[in-house]
Amino acid sequence: MDELFPNAEIESRPPPVVESEHSETDEGLDRKAKGAARKGEPEKFRPTLLPAADGRDSTSEGAARILIDDSSDLELWYGLPAGLAPRVAVGSRVYVPLRNKRAVGTVVGLGSPADAGEGDFQLKPLGGLVDDAPVFTKGLLDLADWVATYYCANRDAVMRSVLPAAVRGDRHSAQSQLFASIRRKPEADEIDAISRRAPRQSSILRELIDAGEALPVTQFGAGAIKPLRGLEEKGWVQLEEKVIDRDPTADEEFVATSALELTAAQESAMAVVRKAIRAQGDSKPVLLYGVTGSGKTELYLQAIEEVVATGKSALVMVPEIALTPQTVHRFKGRFADTDTEVAVLHSHLSQGERFDEWRKIRDGRARIAVGPRSAIFAPFDDLGLIVVDEEHEPSYKQDISPRYNARDIAVVRAHLENCAVVLGSATPCLESWNNVESGKYDLARLDERIDDRELPIIRIVDMRREHRKGGGPAILSERLRSALDQRLERGEQSILFLNRRGFASSLVCPACGHVCECPHCSVSLTFHRSEDRLICHVCGFQQIGPRKCPECGDPSIRFAGYGTERAEEIFRSVYPDARIARVDADTMRRKNQLRETLDAFKRQKIDMLIGTQMIAKGLHFPNVTLVGILNADISLHVGDFRSGERTFQLLTQVAGRAGRGELKGEVIVQTHTPQSPAIQFSRHHDFIGFSEQELEFRKQFDFPPFFHAVQIMCRSSNERLAEFTLESLHKRLVPSIGESVIVGEPAPATLAKAAGQFRFQLLLRGKSARAMGRTIREVLRGMNVPDDVTVTIDVDPMAIG
Repeated sequence: MDELFPNAEIESRPPPVVESEHSETDEGLDRKAKGAARKGEPEKFRPTLLPAADGRDSTSEGAARILIDDSSDLELWYGLPAGLAPRVAVGSRVYVPLRNKRAVGTVVGLGSPADAGEGDFQLKPLGGLVDDAPVFTKGLLDLADWVATYYCANRDAVMRSVLPAAVRGDRHSAQSQLFASIRRKPEADEIDAISRRAPRQSSILRELIDAGEALPVTQFGAGAIKPLRGLEEKGWVQLEEKVIDRDPTADEEFVATSALELTAAQESAMAVVRKAIRAQGDSKPVLLYGVTGSGKTELYLQAIEEVVATGKSALVMVPEIALTPQTVHRFKGRFADTDTEVAVLHSHLSQGERFDEWRKIRDGRARIAVGPRSAIFAPFDDLGLIVVDEEHEPSYKQDISPRYNARDIAVVRAHLENCAVVLGSATPCLESWNNVESGKYDLARLDERIDDRELPIIRIVDMRREHRKGGGPAILSERLRSALDQRLERGEQSILFLNRRGFASSLVCPACGHVCECPHCSVSLTFHRSEDRLICHVCGFQQIGPRKCPECGDPSIRFAGYGTERAEEIFRSVYPDARIARVDADTMRRKNQLRETLDAFKRQKIDMLIGTQMIAKGLHFPNVTLVGILNADISLHVGDFRSGERTFQLLTQVAGRAGRGELKGEVIVQTHTPQSPAIQFSRHHDFIGFSEQELEFRKQFDFPPFFHAVQIMCRSSNERLAEFTLESLHKRLVPSIGESVIVGEPAPATLAKAAGQFRFQLLLRGKSARAMGRTIREVLRGMNVPDDVTVTIDVDPMAIG
């Protein structure tokens, strides 16, 4: 089958993968399985056998192939007891006996005992079902196969990603509550008689009659269970346990909204989306390219309404940082007056809330799900539409095994389940845009903002000149200060963006040049004034800041660089009367704190909002007329071929928060490299111009999207051992990989040490990710990788090193 696009090659049924024992996902592999993996022997289709006394177990009704949890792709055959066989299906979670203990696994195949192998043996029987119904749909199992093969991951690791921890264990349960309802309504004289004899029972009866529905027993106060039991015995009241949902938004009210009238441009784009929906998987993926504020979300909502009206379900994916209360409100509000439930899946939910939201989807009560990358595995079996909002976002890429990109998996799942997929962005990733230009994707465009609102004016401030002028804080240019003064005078709001948290990015000695670094990572420690500590943003190491240089003893050691905490202090000192709030990972630790802060900003109780990427996307505040980007260079000067693309995307997205109402917007970008193409193209909102130049650069140097990239990393607490292992792997790969693949040289990673582990990397580039992955796995199987070395494979990495 032809690949749909370079970052997701698809074939109908990929073979299972046997991964190196030294990947990050193999900790649970037992010694026997490790030995087989080292020798390259497949851990597949091996029967779990008992000596037979008189032939096979006559009570067995078939056999099941089980993928054992936490075993690195260990699959074993078990017999199906007669009483259990009708309830077991592919996708069921089951208990099995394994080496004199009980294990949990997933049924991945059914057959007869003969399928398990030859010999006069009987299969061990299954021990029971974890869940009454299968938790994996066929579509999800097929998707797990594809992910394991394409991303060179253990199938068990993929299954752990598909099934949330809240559901995967065998101790999860729904929450139930005792409810009381009227079984037989008493007459007035009967209530009077009860009132004289048992006044508490009488008051409970009256309350139930007035309510006209079942009420939770807790509503009647302490000590109510005894009179309720008495009423139950007399036949007046019925008591029953009911499952209740732990709803993460139960304390919120959602104002119902209705569909808006579409503009001509939106109607044209909607026609492309509608065609894909009606084609039921026979059409191409749709890239919805629309400038910020052009009404992409309204198209999503109306497309979802059409899909749900046909009896199918819809999945909406948003980056984790964009899953703000505003996003949830827009989707919940649109369907507030319908019977369609909207499930929300994200990492801030409790285990109980996540289990209940997942169960809503599996039971068919929720026809719409909204969530970040893990939501791509929501257990729908009737998908009609998948929407990936802000499809360019790097947060869709998982940084631990399996290292999948949820955007790419969305395209694959849509193909496997015959549904439409829409990828939306104001700054599409170059892989997606190249797929449009090569004809693999259909394009829907929104080139203008709603109601003919103008895009904000973007002004570039060269901070090199500002520093030569002197006089003010290094973080605040004269132009930005003047613009902030005007907004405060007019009662308008401003957003100040700085993608670096903390007070100072490092502590430096001016005498000897010593920088306080993390002892476990090759990065400088960031000073956080609120905690009076130096903190490593890689491993979390903390220490109290020194009062004098640890190297030379000079007491003049001082802070260098700045983060959001220092920015807040500076702006509060410059504008003491302004209402200022900071939004970053340090301030938004309490549950619902982000929602409360953004609500206050929406009600115009905050004048300036200072923050990191948490405020960069997905926010709509009509009174915001100024966005200040305090340092546009943070993501630009990084040793990565995507740095220019990321900078352009971030600047354009942040700029899009300004001028979304009736008032005109302005963006001030402070930079030390104003000549950078990423900054100049973003100044003119020119994605087309930027993509043409960047794609030409990528093509000349054989980088994605024209070639696939695969990054291999060896890490160990022993620096020489990690380096030697990668060099040995490199020597074996070169003659095996083929001349069409560009194999780089082993080198220290950009982050050479992290959490006490030395890291060395190797980059491969070729036309087929699957072929490169297959060769890498074969070479690894033939190597004796030291126990202290971890080898990881990252297919289509979003960042190098």
